[in-house]
Amino acid sequence: MTEAAPVLFKRKSAKHAARSRAVDVDTKSGQIASGTAAGTGDEPPSVIASKLKSKLKSRNKPSKLSFGGEEEEGEGEVFQVKKSSLSKKLALSKQSGHITPSSFEPVLPKTSNGPTYSVADLNALKASTPSARPRQTDESASYDAEVSMAADSLAHSSLSQIVDLTEDVDMETSIPSASAVQAAKEKRERIRKTGPDEEDFISLSVAKRVDFSQGPHPESRLMREEDEVGEGEDEYAEYTSAQERIALGKKSRKLEAKKRREEMHEMIADAEEEDEETMEWEQEQIRRGGMRMEESVVQGPKPTYKPAPIPTLTPIPTLGPAIARLTHSLTALTTSHAEHTTSMVSLSDELSQLEIREKEMREMIVKAEEKRSWFASFREWMESVAAFLDQKFPPLEKLEDEQVSLLQERYDMVDKRRRADDEDDLSLFLGTPPPPLQQAEETDELGRVVPKANPAATRRERMSARISRRDRRRMLSRASATTSAGAEEDGYSTDSSLPPSDAADYETAVESLLEKGQDILSDVRAKEFREPGLGLGKWFGEWRERYADSYTGAWGGLGMVGAWEFWTRLEILGWNPLEDTRSLDTFSWYTSLYEYSRPRNPEQNEDEDILPELGPDGDLVSAMISTAIIPRISKMIESGAFDPYSVKDTRSLVDVAEQIESSVERDNLKFQILLKAPFTVFQRAVAVTETALTPYLALNNPRFDPEAIPARRRYLTRQYKLLSNMLRWRKYAGERFGLGNLITTLLTKCMLPIAESGWDVGGEIIMRKAIEGVPAELVPSMLQARMRTP
Repeated sequence: MTEAAPVLFKRKSAKHAARSRAVDVDTKSGQIASGTAAGTGDEPPSVIASKLKSKLKSRNKPSKLSFGGEEEEGEGEVFQVKKSSLSKKLALSKQSGHITPSSFEPVLPKTSNGPTYSVADLNALKASTPSARPRQTDESASYDAEVSMAADSLAHSSLSQIVDLTEDVDMETSIPSASAVQAAKEKRERIRKTGPDEEDFISLSVAKRVDFSQGPHPESRLMREEDEVGEGEDEYAEYTSAQERIALGKKSRKLEAKKRREEMHEMIADAEEEDEETMEWEQEQIRRGGMRMEESVVQGPKPTYKPAPIPTLTPIPTLGPAIARLTHSLTALTTSHAEHTTSMVSLSDELSQLEIREKEMREMIVKAEEKRSWFASFREWMESVAAFLDQKFPPLEKLEDEQVSLLQERYDMVDKRRRADDEDDLSLFLGTPPPPLQQAEETDELGRVVPKANPAATRRERMSARISRRDRRRMLSRASATTSAGAEEDGYSTDSSLPPSDAADYETAVESLLEKGQDILSDVRAKEFREPGLGLGKWFGEWRERYADSYTGAWGGLGMVGAWEFWTRLEILGWNPLEDTRSLDTFSWYTSLYEYSRPRNPEQNEDEDILPELGPDGDLVSAMISTAIIPRISKMIESGAFDPYSVKDTRSLVDVAEQIESSVERDNLKFQILLKAPFTVFQRAVAVTETALTPYLALNNPRFDPEAIPARRRYLTRQYKLLSNMLRWRKYAGERFGLGNLITTLLTKCMLPIAESGWDVGGEIIMRKAIEGVPAELVPSMLQARMRTP
């Protein structure tokens, strides 16, 4: 029966260190064992222990230093440590007995108080120094605890096989026998029951385990999570080699050795790289160690003697050339002195000019500062004026609109009465047209429907009222109450006059308007805001006197007119130029602006009657009339202040236009607006007359009535008044805006049809009287033909 194969165990080494390949030698027979036991399991444990100790002795032999694990035969190149150039130089200098310093190192003196050694002394010291550690012959020093424990365990387990611990780790793994497994299990069970022997290990801790707190469950082998906190293995694994792994296989150990060699090559290459800082540091360390020597002083060549050159011979100067040279020098000095004198004079003149300029600049700075402060005050005052106007202008504009509404209301009352008179007269000699089919219902203030009056009864009442007014007017003017005069007066009874009650109400409304205008400045106490001459006139006049250039460039006069417009419009509030006899020059604003536009010379005596000339602003009165007066008068004329049938209003209008023309040029755009306003009123009057006459001419149903002839005469007389006023205004304004065509329309469509209906009973007389003042080119051809017909 063959012997059973030995059971082998693979043991992992706990140390990662280089070791030589183990060779088993049999101490008795001298044969080499390859990891198997020499005998069978009959050998006692003492023999096995002696064999293991002999193997351990063979391991303690010194081996060569190797980087990167075990050195294998024929694999990889042998690593050699490279030295830096500086270390090589240092070694060479030690052998030669001196060190050559670098050119940039500081030089130390050669003399030294320390001991000196020769080359022979150093070589003798090196020979007597051992190069390797002595072998340890003490068996206790080479005793391996692991091997001893393994031997004891083999002795107690009565194993029949031997475990070779010196075999290489890359050997094949052997399966343990059943008896070895059973012995290991029994040992583990015995240790678990009885506890480990105190002599199995030597504790490295000075304190005992019982000295520390064992926690709430000391018998438990589980470790709590908070007990693990504070261990730095994971946090500092990079520095403690906690993450390193030990290569067990042959291939992995080769890779690990190769990797370590590459890292060493990189470290050596980095060490060989020399930079300035490293060189300086090495030289400094050498200098501190006293290894530097003084550099030999390089001596230059010995200077040779050169005698001083002998100057050339110079002839002795004579008197003539010396005098000439002195004369030339004197002339040059005189010229230089004159030039310097001239330069000093020019510099003194320039200095004086600079002083004058500096004085002027200082004066300019003072003036500029005064100007700045004055304009700051002026601006502050103008801002207060602007705030004042923003507060006071809206009430003034409201009162102006109220005055216009009063004029419009009065004109509507007069025009309504005049149209009623015309309709009554037309119905007497042309017949009464039928009333419209649908008439709008009239309501009173409470919304109640006003009952419609009988047209015939209403007409009789108007006629009786008209007769009573005519009789009352004739009684007042008895001096001119002749038959012819009375016939001429007939038709003029509605000449822009109101009934006494309506006239009284109108006067009361105008007086209330004037009182409201005075209340606008009732809360103003400052005189410069109540009288613009003390405020605006003072500030703008001072601006014109002190800073005329900026005043003219900024059109200061027009700016003052724009600010003065409020006080001008407030003063003319309630003024109707067609009824009031006051002219423009009677107002205070006119006088103030006239005097401001013509400043007096300070040297001129105020008592002199010499009319001062216009200032740089020109005539500011004209500017104020164009800005405030003309728009205001034009609006009043178009709103009802001017009655086209009133001869008095037409004459007053011509007078006002002549006053304005004296200050404003006729071709001025604002003046053209003034001329167009009366034409608009005339055009509206002719259109209303033509519209009212159209239904009566279409009816043309005359009837026998004794009042028909006077009624026709009154109607033609009113149209003749309108024609006369248009001719009077055309005489002043000229042929503008189609006024001649308007006159022709009045003659053709408003007067001629009525005159032809009663040509023999007064129509011819009035038409001949009408065309006497009309230019021939404005008389229509049909009227001329009718006048030539007998």
